Amino acid sequence: MKTLAKLPVTIVTGFLGSGKTTLLRHMLDNAEGRRIAVIVNEFGELGIDGDILKQCTIGCTEEEAVGRVYELANGCLCCTVQEEFFPVMQELVARRGDLDHILIETSGLALPKPLVQAFQWPEIRNACTVDAVITVVDSPAVLAGTFAAFPDQVDAQRKLDPNLDHESPLHELFADQLASADLVVLNKADMLDADALATVRAEVAEELPPAVKIVEANRGQLPISVLLGLGAESELHIDGRKTHHDHHEGDDHDDHDHDAFDSISITLPQADESLLLDALTQAVVQHGILRVKGFAAIPGKPMRLLVQGVGTRFDKHFDRAWKPDEARETHLVLIGQELDAGVLEAQLRAAVSLRDAVSGIKG
Repeated sequence: MKTLAKLPVTIVTGFLGSGKTTLLRHMLDNAEGRRIAVIVNEFGELGIDGDILKQCTIGCTEEEAVGRVYELANGCLCCTVQEEFFPVMQELVARRGDLDHILIETSGLALPKPLVQAFQWPEIRNACTVDAVITVVDSPAVLAGTFAAFPDQVDAQRKLDPNLDHESPLHELFADQLASADLVVLNKADMLDADALATVRAEVAEELPPAVKIVEANRGQLPISVLLGLGAESELHIDGRKTHHDHHEGDDHDDHDHDAFDSISITLPQADESLLLDALTQAVVQHGILRVKGFAAIPGKPMRLLVQGVGTRFDKHFDRAWKPDEARETHLVLIGQELDAGVLEAQLRAAVSLRDAVSGIKG
């Protein structure tokens, strides 16, 4: 009986808004015949990233593509790995004769090291190997020294926390994502000149083991041969990668710094596009929201609007037509620290309803 080769797994990690999902979409659109399964680790209740990736059907029907995307919706993989990750991997291992590769996109707030260590479990290591951990970096954010879009709020929190010295929790997360990397992608490279990009490269290199390669990209557009087939076998050497969040011997499971992040889901009625974006921008500034993602229903538009924001920088486009059985509603996920879901929903609902009220007065 022929023994199946180990199924290679690529873990894509990176901070909020770095471009992980865009990189995965590019990989799926240019898979060159590879049969790829995708696991999406969502931070929050809405499967936004999973829904985006499901549009990459890899030459099959949408219904077939849905079965290739696994969304883990209740926290970071390092915390839920025994509850959800293991059964998903069991299912994929059972199908490994029909698969060539597995891609895992972690939450922007997840720590990759515990996930890689999960591949040391006998049930997984006998069937799978970590081909590489790819860390995607938002180059302009690193140049700005923020790693995220909201340095003021993060720095204020750092100064108020007596347990923190010169590093913020965000920087520690960023450093730990780099510490686990086998390949680093400096994304959005086209937004920087040569000198600025060299500065970012040097800063990132300081956090990396010497053997880790750094490549530059615009919107994650790299040849598939650069991203897959690295053969790093990361699970064999991950224990030697030192991070800020390594557990001390005897600890059961330390609380992670990213436990302080909140992820809240909000449903709103149809909303004028400019009114919604203005309201979201104001909410980001007032409440220190780090990330916004979701789908908006725009009155009179047959397609839904995909909205993704990092700080006050928003990207948007109409991604597909509304299905006949879908409710024309706006669904958003907001990620930040100490967010009040009730206050934010009331604020946004009042803002997007303002135009209707004004119209009623004029009428």
